[in-house]
Amino acid sequence: MAKGRVDQLVFPVKDLGAAKGLYSKLLGVDPYADSPYYVGFRVDGQEIGLDPHGKGPGPIPYWETADIKASIRELVAAGASERDAVRDVGRGLLVGSVTDADGNVIGFRQNPQKPKEKE
Repeated sequence: MAKGRVDQLVFPVKDLGAAKGLYSKLLGVDPYADSPYYVGFRVDGQEIGLDPHGKGPGPIPYWETADIKASIRELVAAGASERDAVRDVGRGLLVGSVTDADGNVIGFRQNPQKPKEKE
């Protein structure tokens, strides 16, 4: 289970071009990833992402985990509801999310370069 820090914050945006300009100015860096489906910035080891297809009114925190399916199962067993099933978003990076009882979104990501923990 993820016990570390939030590894990534993803903001849902409607106008990707306008948001990219605003966040570039705010963060003081150009994006390292710039595509029609995701724009990503890295600042001091933190990733800030812009998702034009995101749902919801605010950012989603993502915890890095070595076993995304186990992490989601554990939170569902503890009372969360699955929001987004685990999916590959490119290059083997897996993401998925749950919501708590108040509707807050908790995201997980599993990096393919990190070894999976044994269940």
